[in-house]
Amino acid sequence: MELLASSKHGLSILFSRYYSSPMYSGTDFLLKPVFLRGVSGSLHLVLLFVLFISWVCKKLKVGRGEGPKGRFKTTRGLYYKLPLICSLGVSVFSLVLCLLNYFYWYRNGWSDEGLVALLDLAVRALAWGAHCVYFRTQLFNSGSPDYPFLLRVWWGFYLFISCYCLVIDIVLHRKHVNVSVQYFVSDIVSVVTGLFFCYLGFFRNNEGEDTLLKESLLNGDSTASDKAESNKCKGGDTVTPYSNAGIFSILTFSWMGPLIAAGNKKTLDLEDVPQLDPGDSVVRSFPTFRNKLEVECGTYNRMTTLKLVKALISSVWIEILLTALLVVIYALASYVGPYLIDTFVQYLNGRREFKNEGYTLVSVFFAAKLVECLSQRHWFFRVQQAGIKVRSVLIAMIYNKGLTLSCQSKQGHSSGEIINLMSVDAERIGDFGWYMHEPWMVLVQVAIALLILYKNLGLASIATLIATIIVMLANVPLGKLQEKFQEKIMESKDKRMKATSEILRNMRILKLQGWEMKFLSKINEIRKIEEGWLKKFVYTFAMTSFVFWGAPTFVSVVTFGACILMGIPLESGKILSALATFRILQEPIYNLPETISMIAQTKVSLDRIALFIRLDDLQSDIVEKLPTGSSDTAIEIIDGSFSWELSSPNPTLKDINLKVQNGMRVAVCGTVGSGKSSLLSCILGEVPKISGTIKLCGTKAYVAQSPWIQSGKIEENVLFGKEMDREKYESILEACSLKKDLEILSFGDQTVIGERGINLSGGQKQRIQIARALYQDADIYLFDDPFSAVDAHTGSHLFKECLLGLLSSKTVVYVTHQVEFLPAADLILVMKDGRITQAGKYSDILNAGTDFMELVGAHKKALSALDSAEAWSASESTSMSMEDGSMASANGVVQNQENKYVKDGKADDIMCSKGQIIQEEEREKGKVSFSVYWKYITMAYGGALVPFILLAQVLFQLLQIGSNYWMAWASPVSQDIKPAVSSSRLIIVYVALAIGSSICILVRSTLLVTAGYRTATILFNKMHFCIFRAPMSFFDSTPSGRILNRASTDQSAVDLNIASQVGAVAFSMIQLLGIIAVMSQVAWQVFIIFIPVIATCIWYQQYYISSARELARLVGVCNAPVIQHFAETISGSTTIRSFDEESRFSDTNMKLTDAYCQPKFHIAGAMEWLCFRLDILSSITFAFSLFFLISLPEGVINPGIAGLAVTYGLNLNTLQMWVIWNICELENKIISVERIFQYTCIPSESPLVIEENQPDYSWPSLGEVDIRDLQVRYAPQMPLVLQGLTCTFPGGMKTGIVGRTGSGKSTLIQALF
Repeated sequence: MELLASSKHGLSILFSRYYSSPMYSGTDFLLKPVFLRGVSGSLHLVLLFVLFISWVCKKLKVGRGEGPKGRFKTTRGLYYKLPLICSLGVSVFSLVLCLLNYFYWYRNGWSDEGLVALLDLAVRALAWGAHCVYFRTQLFNSGSPDYPFLLRVWWGFYLFISCYCLVIDIVLHRKHVNVSVQYFVSDIVSVVTGLFFCYLGFFRNNEGEDTLLKESLLNGDSTASDKAESNKCKGGDTVTPYSNAGIFSILTFSWMGPLIAAGNKKTLDLEDVPQLDPGDSVVRSFPTFRNKLEVECGTYNRMTTLKLVKALISSVWIEILLTALLVVIYALASYVGPYLIDTFVQYLNGRREFKNEGYTLVSVFFAAKLVECLSQRHWFFRVQQAGIKVRSVLIAMIYNKGLTLSCQSKQGHSSGEIINLMSVDAERIGDFGWYMHEPWMVLVQVAIALLILYKNLGLASIATLIATIIVMLANVPLGKLQEKFQEKIMESKDKRMKATSEILRNMRILKLQGWEMKFLSKINEIRKIEEGWLKKFVYTFAMTSFVFWGAPTFVSVVTFGACILMGIPLESGKILSALATFRILQEPIYNLPETISMIAQTKVSLDRIALFIRLDDLQSDIVEKLPTGSSDTAIEIIDGSFSWELSSPNPTLKDINLKVQNGMRVAVCGTVGSGKSSLLSCILGEVPKISGTIKLCGTKAYVAQSPWIQSGKIEENVLFGKEMDREKYESILEACSLKKDLEILSFGDQTVIGERGINLSGGQKQRIQIARALYQDADIYLFDDPFSAVDAHTGSHLFKECLLGLLSSKTVVYVTHQVEFLPAADLILVMKDGRITQAGKYSDILNAGTDFMELVGAHKKALSALDSAEAWSASESTSMSMEDGSMASANGVVQNQENKYVKDGKADDIMCSKGQIIQEEEREKGKVSFSVYWKYITMAYGGALVPFILLAQVLFQLLQIGSNYWMAWASPVSQDIKPAVSSSRLIIVYVALAIGSSICILVRSTLLVTAGYRTATILFNKMHFCIFRAPMSFFDSTPSGRILNRASTDQSAVDLNIASQVGAVAFSMIQLLGIIAVMSQVAWQVFIIFIPVIATCIWYQQYYISSARELARLVGVCNAPVIQHFAETISGSTTIRSFDEESRFSDTNMKLTDAYCQPKFHIAGAMEWLCFRLDILSSITFAFSLFFLISLPEGVINPGIAGLAVTYGLNLNTLQMWVIWNICELENKIISVERIFQYTCIPSESPLVIEENQPDYSWPSLGEVDIRDLQVRYAPQMPLVLQGLTCTFPGGMKTGIVGRTGSGKSTLIQALF
């Protein structure tokens, strides 16, 4: 009210004095600052009024449908951005100057000149702010090629009045009239900006019009800008702007701006995300890491955890040293505030050391905050950058190891366990960068804290040191417990993932047998063991949190108690300095339990990876490889003995002697288990060698007995990394009888094959395998009984066209049970009990021994038995009826329209539709639904624990503030003031409040982990139940990597992270509200800047989150292909090695890893982009508060309470950033819950038991199957596989189903289930 009254009084004096002065003073009034500022303010008021009228008119036009045209939107973007940015700068500058004037006049008393200057600056800030908004909303998207005429007139007036004011300032200064420095600064800035606006309005304008004219003429229409935009490279083809960013861009993270802006306009896809910097790419970093690892340990068999750690450190040592330096700078900058608080309190109490001490203190506070912000932001970004690199090289190393594992090593480690190493352990080691510096950083911070405490409290700092050591020693048993529990959790998780992986691979068998629920119960049993260890882990973490949230209070109680016992006087300034020191020391102490837990988890992960790397590889010296053409002998084995189990007393293959000349066809035959496949494996070098020699001359190709097909197009499977030779490709397809199959597939050879070739018949997969081998054009071909999966006609065709045709000049070794293929062989090997018992041509060995005669005789006997069975069944009446042609080509007779598209070359158009069995992984888009949060929060006990958790945190915050307020209020500001209470009462009340806050933390921590554990358990059970009850079509169209990703990575996040992240959001918001309450009680004026800063922060968060959310989803989507590719590689490692394609597959893995790291790297950059801006805004708020406090006259406010506000304000930037960071991090992490919820909504099969449809106990009395108009497709978007099939299988009869490969035999059998 006093300020309002003084303002009115000042205005009345102004009007009475200066409006009448011209008639008495001639023209002297033109030189008076009051007149100049009054004219400037009036002109800006006119601008504000004109802009308002323009806005109203524009709204009326829009209401009548005369909207702006976007013709010049893109080409004129920069044209309108320049004045927009400049006007925003003038507005902000005027606002800052206005606030500084306010503080100055508030402290030194108001004058007429000061009041007018203040009003002028306030109107300027409003007018230029409106000018900025006008440009953004009215002109930026308009079709006008020019600036409005009135606006350019205003810019001319603005330059004129600015120049006039500057000239007057100079004239008065020369006349030795005292002119305020702020007038000079304001007028110089006004002249510079006025010149810039006039240049834009009167000179640059014509250039813009010429440019527009040229563009229109060149492009012929108004879409020039759109075409230019469309021709831009996709983001995925460009390297991240970070690679070429300048120093300012790197410091402020401005290089992230384009990606965040793009994400704010559209939903980001992977092609929008730039590639990694070459230095961060695994393609470049892995060879360096591998070399350093080889230097450390020589061979991988001598790998230890310590050597692995050394190699990892040496690969990112630059990042480690840089972040260590940033940590030291951050620690020093963060303690500037606590060090100066006592000086600041004494300043407010009236003790002045020098002139302008208050402004100096505020400047030092602000500068320290800026240094703290910069160092912390770049520390966090660099450790994430290093973590991404470490994770990538570990994944590459694990992958390469998986390619070379021996068969014995594979038996002890399933693909599920190895996937855990990639998805969980490597991820955890990468995340350890966050905690890497914490152990020694605690020591540095404790040392700095003790120095500050010794300055303020003397010898009582020794008590602080003892209390801190006690707190740290308490970590040892808790850390050991957490390490033990974490190790047990990982062991249980490995078992669960191994079982899950095996079940998913064989889900079809389980479904057909009706065993899925039995195997689900096995998964649940393993999970129960895991849950037991998880429960112990989370409750141990809760106890650790309780101990260490109470630790800073414990340290402060001990310190203040020691002061009282030693007779050291407690002054409010020294107490506040100590409390601020404890508060900063509190952060590493808070993080210490998590750091110890992370160290334990990381050590476990490093041990597991080192153990895996130490596993035995295939022997590299089994096969002696000779260059192509260097010898006439293609394969030679001399006195070879081989065994899959080296410890076994009976070798798998014994006394093998074999010599195969170039171009020979060698047939291998024998009874089941005689060693035929093992012989091919030993030629490939897969079987460990006991003794003997193997020589191989030339390249080789291998066709396995069990087909191995990659997920992807048929064409990609055939080419297998080779360039397309269309003539050769077509001839191979013809030789493998694949032409007809491709014709009846909707997309021909562009058809995407499901996981493990799920949408192909066994014969089709085998023939694709053969085609793959033929296309390699190798010197030696090894076929492991490839004709057993195809019908007799197709088998004969393959043998004739492939082995006798295309491979007539190649060396071929083929295993077969079909005697009819033996006469064509140049050499026949008869195997029995791991030995070659006979060798020679067909006619030579037929009568030479019993083994081969037994095989031929058994084959003839089987054929005669089959002939008699056919004769018997032909005499029986089968009552079989079919619709005409319904069985013909059942696997793929599609509508003519579908075939027409393929024949007309329109397959590419269809590919865009959802006609493939494997679809791109579904991901949610846009904001994470509130229902996801609500379901998660209320899942455990219906959300009953949530109010109690929040209440405990609120009480904790109130008691914490209350204890600090008590110490600040009850302690004297200086020694010459009598204390308000006795020392004993001071410390007793403080201890009581500290105990109360510790109890609240115990309750909060316990309830939070209880709710999180219960929620994780419910989500696991729901997801797995829905997966196991899903129809088989779900597994056909969903690669197992997607399911394993959710069961491993996402479930791990739900188990260990998300509950604490949800809690962190609520707790940090409550803490922020507490700080605002304390600061506003001292000085409510802080809301003048605090409200717009909070609004800006919220705007930044909303602007950022759309990009961050989609990047986080892309991380989840890009992780599945890495796991999927690895799982496929493990199952097909023999085939990959036989084709010598290890390097290509390793390169593919590294590309997939880089694709996963792209969004991950840019998430880190986006987060720091946001946090940097929030930190700056918070620092401005803090500096404003300090300026206000030093501008208050002495005695207006209690210095101790003001110091308390400063103590809390020191944490304002950290906490304000922490709130926004927690909100964003939660939205990123909650995506794991969202992804799990996706799999809790899978359409289920029919109920296992339908009560009203249960058959009688006597059913079935007759095993008759009646099929009417059966239509089957593998997925809703796929074409029909069986079309309108009608038939009856009579009860008690044996029915045979025949047809060529791919005709639908297996599909019909599966349909019966």
